[in-house]
Amino acid sequence: MVLEIALLNVRPGQTGAFESAFARAEPIISRVGGYVRHELHKCLEDDHKYALLVWWETLEDHTVGFRGSAGYQEWRSLLHHFYDPFPTVEHFVRVSTP
Repeated sequence: MVLEIALLNVRPGQTGAFESAFARAEPIISRVGGYVRHELHKCLEDDHKYALLVWWETLEDHTVGFRGSAGYQEWRSLLHHFYDPFPTVEHFVRVSTP
């Protein structure tokens, strides 16, 4: 399993609109093959920063399957205009389990 972590900086004054748009975008990502689950977290110290965590079966489920889909174009349309700068996205695999 692969964990995608995207650090999102939402333009000041746009957090409410972003959260509403994200709620509309959630079903898009959840329909993609290889999607496992996701969580959106808001930063306590800076309320316009978010961390999006998405679990995928494989890296390619995200980088090829999702990003190459028509759904991704809809996702982009709903969300990408809120970000400044554009998010940092990285992928991780588990190396330790408590």
